[in-house]
Amino acid sequence: MTATVLDPRTALVVVDLQKGIVALPTAHPAEGVVARSATLADAFRAKGLPVFLVHVTGGAPGRTESGAPAREPAPDRSDLVPEIGPRDGDVVVTKQQWGAFHGTALDLELRRRGITQVVLSGIATSIGVESTARAAHEHGYHVTVATDAVTDMDADAHRNSVEKIFPRLGETGTTDAIVALLG
Repeated sequence: MTATVLDPRTALVVVDLQKGIVALPTAHPAEGVVARSATLADAFRAKGLPVFLVHVTGGAPGRTESGAPAREPAPDRSDLVPEIGPRDGDVVVTKQQWGAFHGTALDLELRRRGITQVVLSGIATSIGVESTARAAHEHGYHVTVATDAVTDMDADAHRNSVEKIFPRLGETGTTDAIVALLG
C-alpha cells in the first residue's frame, strides 16, 4: 500500500547509516539509500519535524549460529555517514541491539515531542529497520517505511520485509511520495 498520510507530528528515524554498515555489500547500492535518506532528512528538517539518527555501537550478548565477526571492526564503524548528519536539532540515538527502541530513550524522546508517526529508512531492512518498525507499531506509533531508502545484505530478506512484514505494521512509500506528503 502506498503511504496515504503523514500525521502533523511525524518524525524521521534513520537506522544504522553508519560507516561500518554502509560499507557492507548490500542488495541495493548503499549510496542510493544514503542519498534518499538524506533527502528525507532535509525535507523533515525544512518542515521543522524531528530527525532521529540511530547508530549501533555494540551487540546483544548470547550465542548465534552465525558466530562472532570474522574480523575486528574499524574504529569508526559506528560513526554516522556525513551525508546524514547530525545537523543542528537532530537527535542521535545509540543502541546496542537490532531495534532502536530496546534499551534506548527513543520512545521517551518521541513522546516528549508529541510524535504520533515515524517514517523509517536505513540498513538493514530485515534487521535494524524491521526491528524498529515492529517496536514502533507495538508502541502505538503509525509507521511508514521509505521502501527505496532501505536495503539489506540479503535481497530475499529485504523483499520479505518490504512485501510481507511492513504492510502489516503500517504503510510504505517511496522517498518522493513521502516528501510529497510532507507538503
